[in-house]
Amino acid sequence: MKSYRKELWFQTTNRREFINITGEIENSLYESGIKEGLLLCNAMHITASVFINDDESGLLHDFEKWLEKLAPEKPYSQYMHNGFEDNADAHLKRTIMGREVVVAVTDGKLDLGPWEQIFYGEFDGKRRKRVLIKIIGE
Repeated sequence: MKSYRKELWFQTTNRREFINITGEIENSLYESGIKEGLLLCNAMHITASVFINDDESGLLHDFEKWLEKLAPEKPYSQYMHNGFEDNADAHLKRTIMGREVVVAVTDGKLDLGPWEQIFYGEFDGKRRKRVLIKIIGE
């Protein structure tokens, strides 16, 4: 069995962003040379997420509005965590959207459904953060 590891780095210009990283992950899979196996992709920071969904602008806007209703950024004073930081909402949003995805690799390709795309979700941006890609298989 082979193993491949790569990190993707991001520094968003906004506090919250959704970035389609499917192409970068496909490139990493190609680099790995693995044809059959599993690919893990996870956010390495507790205020960021990796998730799978449709790359449709209305839906991404809906995610932003929905998450802000569930865990609003302001007022900062509503969160006990915000005594030293102002990012409690980002921790909660990450919990809702998830830490990682696992995708089957079949015949050297990501085994995704017809509309599935992989996203990096940033909830406390404007600084460098990384995503781990780990692929195992043959």
